Amino acid sequence: MADPLFEMLQAKFGGSVESGGEFRGEQTILIGKAHIREVCRFLRDDPALHFDSMRDLCGADYYRPDDRFEVIYNLYSIPNKRRLRLKVKVDEADLHVASVAGIWLTADWLERETYDMYGIVFDDHPDLRRIFMPEEFEYYPLRKDFPLMGIPGSLPLPHKQT
Repeated sequence: MADPLFEMLQAKFGGSVESGGEFRGEQTILIGKAHIREVCRFLRDDPALHFDSMRDLCGADYYRPDDRFEVIYNLYSIPNKRRLRLKVKVDEADLHVASVAGIWLTADWLERETYDMYGIVFDDHPDLRRIFMPEEFEYYPLRKDFPLMGIPGSLPLPHKQT
């Protein structure tokens, strides 16, 4: 059985809506990276859908050769009591995605965290800078290729006082 929301998005955005599915009552739709901002704006502004709340935004590193990174958007419609997960694949050679901070203010800090931990750059973000790690830190700690014990000497640590 086809989902009406998936069909509506496919009719409006065509090939930008790549796939969709449901698992345990949670709907996920894969969106083409180039159209994420306009799809999100539509989901927020359409009176019937009204996804007025971004609950979370995060990155994922699957450490696969062809489709390593994803950005995941967890949305909620308060009036409709409905959840939706959007996913965008991000190519390792082009770690750029359009920012949705102008659509949901919550995205501001969540995009900064994703940038800081995965190195995914959110284009047109109002203040994209590191949030946990120092600006001069050249690594991204949540990537699968980052060593579990860290990189010795990569962070200046306070000296133990005797």
